[in-house]
Amino acid sequence: MSTAHGNEQARGPRILLYSDDVDARAQVRLAVGRRLRHDAPEIEWVEVATAPAVIATTEAGGLDLLILDGEADKVGGLGLARQVKDEIYRCPPTLVLTGRPQDAWLASWSQADAVVSRPLDPIELQAAVAAVIETRAVAG
Repeated sequence: MSTAHGNEQARGPRILLYSDDVDARAQVRLAVGRRLRHDAPEIEWVEVATAPAVIATTEAGGLDLLILDGEADKVGGLGLARQVKDEIYRCPPTLVLTGRPQDAWLASWSQADAVVSRPLDPIELQAAVAAVIETRAVAG
């Protein structure tokens, strides 16, 4: 096993966070925290408020996870998750935020890799984000 000394080792995950609600985005960032673990590099947050920005940023590449707000007004994160999974080659994993636990079936339809329902539990959200990113790192 070789040891990497380059910047790749020190780069934290790059997470796209979509919601049309600035307070919802702040709540997610606060719940997840700055790092996945205390000894991990800082997360780079890419915040967007529109569906076209999600698509353009995802197509540009370099993202490790998409967190999509299923309760966004104009374009909900559930439909957007399905769209990016269907249309973008090598789409990063998606985590959708639903309005209630009963919406889990919609998350399944959306092809989301993970789902967390409101009200957001910081421990559950942080664990879901870490699990999806770590699974991607092992698979990639």
